[in-house]
Amino acid sequence: MTTFHPGTAHAADTFARLAMELYDAPTVNETVEAVVQFALQAANCTHAGVALAVRGGRAEIAAVTDPAVHSLYQLQIEHGAGPLFAALTGRTVVNIPDVSAEKRWPQWRARASAVGICSVLHVPMAARSQAIGVLSLYNRRPHAFTVDDEAIAHILARHASVAVASARHDQSMAQAVDARKLVGQAMGILMERFDLDGDRAFAILKRYSQDTNTKLRDVAQHLVDTRALPTHRQ
Repeated sequence: MTTFHPGTAHAADTFARLAMELYDAPTVNETVEAVVQFALQAANCTHAGVALAVRGGRAEIAAVTDPAVHSLYQLQIEHGAGPLFAALTGRTVVNIPDVSAEKRWPQWRARASAVGICSVLHVPMAARSQAIGVLSLYNRRPHAFTVDDEAIAHILARHASVAVASARHDQSMAQAVDARKLVGQAMGILMERFDLDGDRAFAILKRYSQDTNTKLRDVAQHLVDTRALPTHRQ
């Protein structure tokens, strides 16, 4: 594996290529997958992963390069504790140079040792003061990560944070556009069938949404698919 050091021309080219690939990735999944693959090239790690922040202070597994990472992530998500959550909620780097000497999370330490992980580096990802997730680097040797490796991880995390935030925004915008189109189709059906104007057709969709405790988009989808409004009332 080639190791890149900050400040070198090779590193600059590598991170420029990373930025291009991340911002060209159309989805969050493809974005984080690109991040972990670059981490394997640019940092002194044998495995890498990204966990993304979700509502309620929770985390979800977004990308891993090895089942060992998935196992460690899953254990921490199940218990709501571990170095992943320390980095996520504290927004601070968690560097564990020797897993065998770690005392704070005994269950996590046992699992990490069992899957052969000896060094861990968690770097928080954030954009516009919002927690995005955590980039995790792992090595099968103790004391594997240097100051340069941590600097590289910070660069990767910054690129990943902006790219993930951008991809999430794009997906949300696309979903909003799709929802508007769907509602427009449903309104058109009601307007044609009952000779209504747009305001009245929208009011009917909104009332059915409230009465059935169903999202407006789902009411519209039901009408478009079945040509009938929902009949179940709360």
